[in-house]
Amino acid sequence: MHFKSKCLTIMKEILDLINEMSPFLLLGFLIAGLMHAFIPNRLYTKYLSGKSFRSVVNAALFGIPLPLCSCGVIPTAMSLRREGASKGAVSSFMIATPQTGVDSIFATYSLMGLPFAVVRPVAALVTALLGGTFVNLFDKETEQKEDPTNASSNYSEQQHQTFLQRMVEALRFGFVEMMEDIGKWLVVGLLIAGLIAVFVPNEFFAVFKDNTFLSMLLVLCISIPMYVCATGSIPIAVVLMLKGLTPGSALVLLMAGPACNAASMLVIGKVLGRKTLVFYLISIVLGAILFGVGIDCLLPREWFTSSLVGSQTCCHEATSWWQWASTVLLALLLLNVLRMKLCHQHTCSCDHHHHHACSCEHQQAEVRGQFAEYIVSGMSCNHCRTTVEKNVRSIPGVTNVSVDLQTGRMIVEGENISDEKLRETVESIGFTLEKTHI
Repeated sequence: MHFKSKCLTIMKEILDLINEMSPFLLLGFLIAGLMHAFIPNRLYTKYLSGKSFRSVVNAALFGIPLPLCSCGVIPTAMSLRREGASKGAVSSFMIATPQTGVDSIFATYSLMGLPFAVVRPVAALVTALLGGTFVNLFDKETEQKEDPTNASSNYSEQQHQTFLQRMVEALRFGFVEMMEDIGKWLVVGLLIAGLIAVFVPNEFFAVFKDNTFLSMLLVLCISIPMYVCATGSIPIAVVLMLKGLTPGSALVLLMAGPACNAASMLVIGKVLGRKTLVFYLISIVLGAILFGVGIDCLLPREWFTSSLVGSQTCCHEATSWWQWASTVLLALLLLNVLRMKLCHQHTCSCDHHHHHACSCEHQQAEVRGQFAEYIVSGMSCNHCRTTVEKNVRSIPGVTNVSVDLQTGRMIVEGENISDEKLRETVESIGFTLEKTHI
């Protein structure tokens, strides 16, 4: 009976958090889809070349509103690098982008209040400028030229789309692809928050009450190896604050959790170099601690805790029909993602040698000419897949390419395509390539 009561309490805590977040999450996903459909990639790459402070600023400003998690930002940043962006600009982009996004800004406002929603992107901007400037000053390397074919491919595709087609693309990206990419981590974050709310004693962080720096150090040790997206980190931070964690330490979690993980560090070290990786980590850790100390020591604590009173008492207030409708819609979208994955596993159980019979979304097109099949390793989200397709499609001789995210299978059509050129292109954006024998 006690176990059943605990489970019900956990479910209630999670449901309260979802009801608070769901309207803002849906709005954030919609805006993210509109940005994806109506803003061409060419706009982002145009202003990021050159080892100037301006390119670092542009990269941070471009990255802050983009709704990309840590895994999605890796291939995007590596693609920007191939198209001519400087190392400093790429580092700035990789620091700013995973820390925040339009979806997480709205979700932060819904659960943590306006001060946190303002400070979070400002902190992301400052740390990105710090890291990008360090790289430009101390990591000397001749910059590469932009690949005009690659930079204009996405732009040309978007030019020929009608307004209705772009709106459909916006809805598909925001409510299907984004849900696929961060849905799992959002659920994980909510589950962790529910478990913390029930099982962690209310006095857990009392031992750090007079030692802000020690509590931040503890949070850093937990955050850096932990993979969590910008949106999924919000409920965890909220519940930890309710358990006594200082607002500054909560900000450290919101910054370091999404921006640092093993995958990002490995790719940065491999593609951009160890020196860039060192500056990347220093800027995030130093920026998080400085902003955390600033919040705890210079700003009124009530600014950051007053909204938590609402989180504690929300269960005693009537949830509006709008919140319930948003929660139901969010649940249906997550269930749709689960259905798609289960359907994919069923339809992809066909023999690899008979890929024509496979009905997967990205492999159902008829193969019209010469083709070769490869396995791409390291992809973890739809943005990884689309980045691979975009970059491979820009190779001379390639007429069509389709990549399946779940299996890593890539079918390339065309004539006189060099395996070495394919491998070089795929590895330059942070993945590995292996040719299959079919």
